[in-house]
Amino acid sequence: MILEVKNVSKSFRGLRAVKDASFELGDGAINGLIGPNGAGKTTIFNMIAGVYAPDSGSIVFEGKRIDGLRPDQVCSAGIGRTFQIVKPFAGLTVLDNVMVGAFLKERSAAGARAVSSSILRTLGLETKSGLPASSLTLPDRKRLEVARALATRPRLLLLDEVMAGLRPTETDQMVQVFRDLNRAEGLTILLIEHVMRAVMALARHIGVLHHGEVIARGTPQEVVRHPAVLECYLGEETEL
Repeated sequence: MILEVKNVSKSFRGLRAVKDASFELGDGAINGLIGPNGAGKTTIFNMIAGVYAPDSGSIVFEGKRIDGLRPDQVCSAGIGRTFQIVKPFAGLTVLDNVMVGAFLKERSAAGARAVSSSILRTLGLETKSGLPASSLTLPDRKRLEVARALATRPRLLLLDEVMAGLRPTETDQMVQVFRDLNRAEGLTILLIEHVMRAVMALARHIGVLHHGEVIARGTPQEVVRHPAVLECYLGEETEL
């Protein structure tokens, strides 16, 4: 297993955000983490990424505990992530934004530029590489967010609602990009997503969070028929 989350819990001022959550992620897998708003999904991402240390439990990446490490240490260990609210460096060009991530592993500007240019081609942003990031549309800012994460050359990529706000055709294009990266480079992906069209097309295994607890796990087909999942999503607006 490339990632093992074991009985992690996290509270904020007495409010339990995550309670004894456990799941595993195999090397080269594409798994999803879904649930209603406020279920604790992003809190789990933040614990994996080093933003928060869990109150209890452990997080193991490639056989080594990473819970309690700083975000830069987690990134250096091989975990990249995106954020729900994309905030590129508005005053920098698209290419320069990606180069910021590439400098984690690259020691020269030429090397960082080459890596970044290749990633922008993969994501269909090469023609906009010289534009200021502030000029991009939402779909392109989403792609830029993914590009910055990929530039760190992660072995595990955490995707936090990167499909939100995209049209169905744009969602399908992003799904294909992630499939290709997984197939060509063996990139392991864990995604939080409300757009079920993307989850069903991309994830091979899904965990469902509700009130901070994992209430169901299984294949996409199993999870969408699970009674507890149907109940916790009752009244939720879910894009299919």
